[in-house]
Amino acid sequence: MGVRIAAIIALTTLVSYLHVLRTLRTEALTQLEVYVKERLQREEGIFVLAEDNHTLLKQALERKLLAYAGQELDARFDSLFVKGPDGTIRNRPESFDGTQLPGVLIPRGVSLDAELRRRILAAYDVLAQYGPALRSRFVNTYITLPEGPLVLFWPESPNWYKEAESDFTPLPLEFMVLSLPGNNPARETRWCAAYPDPVARSWMVSVSTPLDVGGRHVATMGHDVLLKELMDRTVNEHLPGAYNVLFRDDGQLIAHPALQLEGATESYNLQTASAPAGAGATALGSEAQRTHLRALFERVTRREPRETVLEFPEYHEYLSAARLRGPGWNFVTVLPEEEVSRPALQAARYVLLFGVVSLLLELAIMYWVLRRQVSRPLLAFTEATDRVAAGEFNVALDTQRRDELGRLAGAFRLMADKVQQREESLRQANEGLEERVEERTRELKDLNRRLVDVARRAGMAEVATNVLHNVGNVLNSVNTSALVAKERLAALRIEQVSRVAALLAEQQGKLVAFLEEDERGRKLVPYLGELGRHLENDRGGLRALLDEIERYTTHIGTIVSQQQSYARSPGLIEPVALEEVVEDALSINSAALTRHQVKVERSVEPLPPVVTDKHKVLMVLINLISNAKYAMSAMEPEDRRLKVKVERASAERVRIEVSDQGMGIAPELLTRIFEHGFTTREGGHGFGLHSSALAAEELGGSLRVHSDGLGRGATFILELPLQPPVS
Repeated sequence: MGVRIAAIIALTTLVSYLHVLRTLRTEALTQLEVYVKERLQREEGIFVLAEDNHTLLKQALERKLLAYAGQELDARFDSLFVKGPDGTIRNRPESFDGTQLPGVLIPRGVSLDAELRRRILAAYDVLAQYGPALRSRFVNTYITLPEGPLVLFWPESPNWYKEAESDFTPLPLEFMVLSLPGNNPARETRWCAAYPDPVARSWMVSVSTPLDVGGRHVATMGHDVLLKELMDRTVNEHLPGAYNVLFRDDGQLIAHPALQLEGATESYNLQTASAPAGAGATALGSEAQRTHLRALFERVTRREPRETVLEFPEYHEYLSAARLRGPGWNFVTVLPEEEVSRPALQAARYVLLFGVVSLLLELAIMYWVLRRQVSRPLLAFTEATDRVAAGEFNVALDTQRRDELGRLAGAFRLMADKVQQREESLRQANEGLEERVEERTRELKDLNRRLVDVARRAGMAEVATNVLHNVGNVLNSVNTSALVAKERLAALRIEQVSRVAALLAEQQGKLVAFLEEDERGRKLVPYLGELGRHLENDRGGLRALLDEIERYTTHIGTIVSQQQSYARSPGLIEPVALEEVVEDALSINSAALTRHQVKVERSVEPLPPVVTDKHKVLMVLINLISNAKYAMSAMEPEDRRLKVKVERASAERVRIEVSDQGMGIAPELLTRIFEHGFTTREGGHGFGLHSSALAAEELGGSLRVHSDGLGRGATFILELPLQPPVS
């Protein structure tokens, strides 16, 4: 029960974790999307404000240029600005306050005509009027003329105009390049990349808007936004556990929690293979950080236009990305997955903790209840059982309880009474049991004696049956050999000898003349020679048949003596050449095989001698060959082929296969073919294969049969060990 409860607690913990995780994930992604949208609106304010400011400055500068048109302003210009030893024209230091007035820097080599002087003064007056009002949101405001003069209002850097190098010119700077007609045909506001100010050494980004009058580029309005302020606002104001990243489409990193630009000479680009020298982004110098940022950049830039919340499974993060209207920068909030899963895991821990405490409390209560209500009563039952087993039936149990144990106590009490009654009955019945046992013992002895006699007779019958079957097989061969001998004996030309003798007796007086002159006499000597050869051949054939009859008779004697010792008397175990035994079995059956016109095909592999009982092996092979001969009796003579194959079955066993192409065996009969008394041959008695299988087992081998069905022949397989089994 505790295991089941623990499993339920674990399952509940898992389900609650997954549910809380899914809920928190949905809430976190929704919050992430809302946060980025709100943050986007707030961050876009400064960029929209910059465009509005430039519109205001453009209108003011146009009015001022219109007002100064045709006026002679050289005296005022000279009163405000002076040419220095380095060739540059700057504010007169004795009358200039950089915290209240804009500074002017005219690079050396700039040709000052009346019209350019009027534009410089117009820009100076516009910044003097509007610059203090615009400093609340922008660190500075400037107007750059395409000829090179720069008018700058920067109260926090009042000496900028003095500290600028003599060869400084704003024309190569990106914000100025972006305002040229060729690079900005739409004449719209543009934001440049982050760069370090050449004088203040501060990293900043510039927003610039060109002003064309009469189709001519006359000035560029601009604001600088210090990157430190932008980074502080981007990095420090974030969702709990998340962080913000700001970068351009070209890969320039604008803001990142680990980005450090103090003393840097180059910006950090997310698309480069490594951090540039002197970038100052030491915390982003590891390969892992660079790979992470490159992957983040690619994921954000490849997103669909309406796709705001992104999954970043490679780094187990969620991303929310949006583009800032104005500069077109990418604002990205990165939320690690662990910030979402941590509360879910914490909730799952609480659920698991409460579940474990509940489980322990439940187990303690169960232990107390089981011990009080179950263990003690069961202990009383155990003691009562021991007492009943010892013969003490008067036991006391609590039968007043109304639960299962109370009913069990009543049943136990009833059982004890019944056992006591049975004990008394058994004691009484035991008194006459001994006599009945003795009587039954005598009856069993008589029955056992009769069974032994029956078994002996059955064994004798089986031995006789085996003897008759095996001897019958050999007697068939003996009979066949005797018939052949009788036929050959009847065919002997004995009467020819008598006729020759009679002819010689007639010519006894003139025997020489008869042999030399009489035609019959001249043929007599060759005839006697031919007759002698025929008689000699017939005598050899008769001698061979008599030898076969003698060998068959010897085998009959062996079978008889073998069957006499069938009751496990040890036979003669000797090394046997299987090829010789096979030839003997074929020779014993040769007469019958010849009479049935059976052709024998041998395949004998050279084998070492097998230590076995030669006569038992011979008996098995004779039976198999004889059965194969009968199986092919219904076939055409030219199709009667008997195959005998001898080969090694394994390292320790040999195999003899006897195959025929006869009637075959039905599949349902294969399991019964070796049963005693079972036969498929008309006139058969079913003893041969049964006794052969028994003989194979006694030799430590086996006899099996294989047939593909009726009419497809059969193969009997005899396997024997090279060495006799250890008994």
